This record gives sequence, C-alpha cells and structure tokens, in this order.
Amino acid sequence: MEVFIRAATPEDAEILLEFEQKIIEAERPFDDSLKEGTIHYYDLLELIRSPAATVLLAVAGDEIIGSGYAKIVPAKPYQQYKEYAYLGFMYVKPAFRGRGVNQRIIQALLEWAKAKGLKEARLEVYEENIAAKRSYQKIGFRANLLEMRRAL
Repeated sequence: MEVFIRAATPEDAEILLEFEQKIIEAERPFDDSLKEGTIHYYDLLELIRSPAATVLLAVAGDEIIGSGYAKIVPAKPYQQYKEYAYLGFMYVKPAFRGRGVNQRIIQALLEWAKAKGLKEARLEVYEENIAAKRSYQKIGFRANLLEMRRAL
C-alpha cells in the first residue's frame, strides 16, 4: 500500500489525541515521573495552527498511520544559530512499523525546516528506547547531551 505524507488539520484532532496517548503509554516504562491517568504532552491544535510549526501525518489509503511535528524554537545565546527545528510527536501504528514510515515523516519535517532557513534539527528520546534511538540514528541524528535526574 502506498503511503503519503500530508499536513494535519484541526479535523484530525481525534486521531492525533489517540496517537498522543499511545506515545505516553509507550514512554511510561521509561519515565516514572509521569503522572498517572490521562496527561498531555502537546497542544496539538496550537501546533497545527502555528506558522512556526508543522504537524505531518502519514496516510495509507484512508487510514492515518503515523505522525510527527517540527517547530521552530530559539537556540541558546551561545549557539551558532538563532533557531532550530525541534521534532516530536513521532508515532507509527504498530502494524506499519519497520516499513520506513517514521523516516519518511522525519524527512518531510526536515525539508520543512530547511525551507524555513533552519540549519539544525533536534529531538529527544529516552536512553532506554533502543528502537527509537536506532531509527533516529539511521537518518543521521546523533546523541548530543544526556540529561540526568535523581529523585530526592
């Protein structure tokens, strides 16, 4: 089945919220600081409507099978560039994993960022999420800084 990438619209909110909960469910084992119950990582409608962001969907037939976003964020004052693209909301339905869908979404997000004149893209991934790390490394991302934490 052919997969194509398109921009999300507010009418996609229901499936986007479903994807967000699937991401949170997958990440809970990696982060014991997440609250119980329903939580939200993203303001998806704000991202869809923002000229400084894009939310993209992978579609196979009539089915939305994956997602991702890029948004322009300010860099640290000591970095060589003023802004960079921050990528997130990466999700592919389990039945479609291993087929390069995530890579196609990320490539489209990177193209959007280049068109905005950005020179760098960043994302975050849990250290223990080996599959996600490998996927990102395949398309050229590399580890940069490890954030550490400790309960008190």
